[in-house]
Amino acid sequence: MFIENVAIIGLGSLGVLYANHFSKRMDKEHLRIIADKKRIDKYKREGIYCNGEYCDFNYVDFEEKDEPADLAIFSVKFGGLDDAINMMQNQIGKDTIILSILNGITSEKIIGKTYGDEKIVHCVAQGMDAAKLGNELIYKNMGILCFGDLKSKAPSKKVKEVADFFDRMQLPYEIDNDMEKRIWRKFMLNVGVNQTVAVYETNYEGIQKDGEARQTMIAAMKEVIELSKKTGINIEEKDIDYWLAILDSLNPEGMPSMRQDMLAKRYSEVELFSGTVIELGREHNLKTPVNEMLYNRIKEMEAEFHQ
Repeated sequence: MFIENVAIIGLGSLGVLYANHFSKRMDKEHLRIIADKKRIDKYKREGIYCNGEYCDFNYVDFEEKDEPADLAIFSVKFGGLDDAINMMQNQIGKDTIILSILNGITSEKIIGKTYGDEKIVHCVAQGMDAAKLGNELIYKNMGILCFGDLKSKAPSKKVKEVADFFDRMQLPYEIDNDMEKRIWRKFMLNVGVNQTVAVYETNYEGIQKDGEARQTMIAAMKEVIELSKKTGINIEEKDIDYWLAILDSLNPEGMPSMRQDMLAKRYSEVELFSGTVIELGREHNLKTPVNEMLYNRIKEMEAEFHQ
């Protein structure tokens, strides 16, 4: 299949980043931003900006029926995933390929229950320093998309079709034939960096330098490593060094999504991060004190915002 029509739902940091990138390289009518009428009216009224530039997107009401998309990208917050799955029904056909760029380790399973695991190409986004406040996205490093099959000796047909599309879009990517481990590695990163930057109310600079925040981040990541051993994924401590090198290369003034949520006084994805770690820890009789501390503090911060 030649990927021509693309549907994206969710204009958070990554949704805007990729939609803006694609929009400069494909015809406007072939890139659909899916939303409800109220959200579309807001997008049109307030505008969406990327690095100071107005984004002229093709907004499509989720109730409109059209030819299914060749590629459907989910880029919503985890709390909005169920609604997004329902709203994408008119975009998903029998040959549609689905990419989820949500954080965590569960979104593909949830999407697959509705649309079928056979449609999904597993994916993680890494290395970007995008920050979105209000209707404006700013980034210096767009990072890469890593995608592939959960376990395979060679890329599947779907993976090759996505790679061909990204080549045409000049989008940096990497194919990984062991995405199960890659997803857990990214989960480990998010558990560490997202929560630590939020709790210490800092930015990437706060965890790029030695100190309490960086050590807390590493300790939270080590708890994920121990959990991975219990589940047979077996990520290693050298994976922390890999992520530290990437983190240290990011714009010091940038910040991960959870810190952006805190600044905007929005509910965060804490259940997706330490909430998942704590639950898995209980299942495997493994203590997770650092993640419990981060979880409790973030819940306290959210309660203060919404008193």
